[in-house]
Amino acid sequence: MRERFSSSESFVRMRGKAAGRRRSFDEDGYEYQPYGLPETDAEPAPPLDGPPSGDRWSTWDQSTPTEKGPEPRPDWVVTELAAVDTEFGIVKTGKEADVFLLERGVPGTDRRTLLAAKRYRDGGHRLFHRDAGYLEGRSHKESRVSRAMARRTEFGKQVIAGQWAAAEFAALSRLWSTGVAVPYPVQILGTEILMEFIGDESGTAAPRLAQLRAEEAELASLWDQLEQSLVLLARDGYAHGDLSAYNILVHHGRLVIIDVPQIVDVVANPRGRSFLERDVRNVGAWFVSRGLPEAAVDELSRHLVREARFD
Repeated sequence: MRERFSSSESFVRMRGKAAGRRRSFDEDGYEYQPYGLPETDAEPAPPLDGPPSGDRWSTWDQSTPTEKGPEPRPDWVVTELAAVDTEFGIVKTGKEADVFLLERGVPGTDRRTLLAAKRYRDGGHRLFHRDAGYLEGRSHKESRVSRAMARRTEFGKQVIAGQWAAAEFAALSRLWSTGVAVPYPVQILGTEILMEFIGDESGTAAPRLAQLRAEEAELASLWDQLEQSLVLLARDGYAHGDLSAYNILVHHGRLVIIDVPQIVDVVANPRGRSFLERDVRNVGAWFVSRGLPEAAVDELSRHLVREARFD
């Protein structure tokens, strides 16, 4: 069962401090910014028209049933309408979206949980990288919209922005239901996705696979977990599309795959097989550098090709 906070725990808002530390980086160069969340007796004064504490009322009731996570939902998901959301700062930043640490809890009770709030930027600031290949096989029912997307007009970029957020939420929902090790998707509202926070109850995010030192890595267990998830993906006809040691988290030995907006339908996409093989090659390089035989990487690649029914 997921760890929860006691009703006596409260946190200091860190938005101002976090903003001062925000920095840009490429997709393989980001660093998680862990936040220790010290206890405090100070309570912020509630706004006249706002919740009794926190930054906003829970947005749970603003999402439609199809915009909420798959059932059965984990028991840690807070669905009470009396819940409030409190934001603590940024966890990671990227070219397409930023991820914030958020607590959703019911005041006066022990019903509370940490969430990762992934917010895609609007079309005017979007810098989606290398998206042309990922968008192959996707289309829109209106030809004018498809043309705008292809030409990267301002309207087209806004459509793509919405597609990426919706695509990630749909992918997380499908993969979680299939058994792939991804964060549970709680809900989507516009271009904000709320999902399971992978980290400690103190607010410290789990490290990326690339950050693990050799002595911390349980190589055989992590490889087995990765293989299991990739086989389930391929069997369902998908590839991650951009998998590497930088978008895999490891929390107390548990491997979790993140950042799936570019998930590739390997059948519909003419480059599907190459995406499938590239995922294995990229993440396999990390394991090989730490002692995994290269033959294991080659065998997994062949296995996924079979599971995806290319052979």
